[in-house]
Amino acid sequence: MNVGRAKEILESADMINVTYEGTPVIIQHVDEASKMARIYSRTDPEHEQDVPVLNLIEE
Repeated sequence: MNVGRAKEILESADMINVTYEGTPVIIQHVDEASKMARIYSRTDPEHEQDVPVLNLIEE
């Protein structure tokens, strides 16, 4: 995924399915400069992590 699309998903009112390493996730923040996204798993919202936006997959 690219940074622009990640930001669109983040700002969208619709629930758009995104996965990271096969796990459904929610995008919490996108850092354009570093091309990193703060995400958390839908099944484990307490576990936040920063990952490269390129590794996010839109389903």
